[in-house]
Amino acid sequence: MPMKLGRTRWLIAGAALLIIGCGNAQRDATDGAINAAQSAINAVRAEAEKYVPDQLHGAERTLQSARDSLAKGDYGSALAKAREAANKARDMAVAAAGTKEEWRKNWNELNESLPKSMDQVKNRIDAYSHGARMPEGVDKEVLEEAKKEYADLKEKWEKAKEYARQGQFGDAIQKTTGLNEAIAKLKEALRIKQ
Repeated sequence: MPMKLGRTRWLIAGAALLIIGCGNAQRDATDGAINAAQSAINAVRAEAEKYVPDQLHGAERTLQSARDSLAKGDYGSALAKAREAANKARDMAVAAAGTKEEWRKNWNELNESLPKSMDQVKNRIDAYSHGARMPEGVDKEVLEEAKKEYADLKEKWEKAKEYARQGQFGDAIQKTTGLNEAIAKLKEALRIKQ
């Protein structure tokens, strides 16, 4: 009888160690998945911050939720959320690349059209300033106002170009907001045909 009891204790102790070992293995695997998801997010962070910040914040929230579940010992939920965060990181990389390309394309279009319009305005201002006959509705007051407005627009355009040179196309495009409309008004004021 004492022999059976001793054996039972060893079996119970062995089963407990097996369960603990399995729990540690599960925790380690889940922790590894969380670390892998963090690495995936970190790999695309710089581009995501520029082009898809909302998606980055979503991935980080999901990853934090995985960590919270791990801390509570809910390995299944933690593992699922870690995988979801890793998937979000992959989607972020694709979305960031797409947005970057779209902004680059928009910038290139602006960079082609806007300088031409600005040159038209500058040439007309220069011509009127050097004695060219001004059309009806354009006088020295209109010309002086146009010079000031053009100088402001040129400064905004130069700032936008600086952002573009740094690869910050979103900021560059934002700096050009309203430039086309302002140039169109200047053309109208100076009687430049559109």
